[in-house]
Amino acid sequence: MRKFLAVLLLLPVLALAQTAAPKKAATKAKPAGPAPVVVTPDKIQWGPAPPVFPAGAQFAVLAGDPGKVGPFTVRIKAPDGYRIMPHWHPTAENVTVLSGEFHVGMGDKFDESSMQTLPVHSLAVVPPHHNHYAMTKGETELQVSGTGPFKLIYVNPADDPSKGQSAPAAKKKSGAPAKKK
Repeated sequence: MRKFLAVLLLLPVLALAQTAAPKKAATKAKPAGPAPVVVTPDKIQWGPAPPVFPAGAQFAVLAGDPGKVGPFTVRIKAPDGYRIMPHWHPTAENVTVLSGEFHVGMGDKFDESSMQTLPVHSLAVVPPHHNHYAMTKGETELQVSGTGPFKLIYVNPADDPSKGQSAPAAKKKSGAPAKKK
């Protein structure tokens, strides 16, 4: 009789233990969120920078989509002397210097004398709606990350290369026309 009572008391305990134990899934559960991104240098696909940047820079999207809501990481490769006139972004911008020398200034007017030099491995974090400008010394590669959608708004709309404005014509020298010999 004692054995019978012991078995009767153990059965509910065993049943409860079975239902409380975590079940092993037959297949792996898919993790929530985006898939991991791993990019090696040989897989970077460079192309011309978007039209909002001055001509001459190369651009590569490493992760995300800068044109959509969400995180993104891009690379910009710019030639020596490349300039981006004063502008701002509606979201924060994180810029890491990978090679070359990057110079940044803060404010509404491009002033080379007030720029700060950022050597390789430097980081600049620019808050939203903060006017800034930049230039390169030597070919320079940058990694930019932030939250999209990425927008670049020039302080002076005439500086925006995407607006299709032609470069100002060279000023003609004044004075009398040159004499023919």
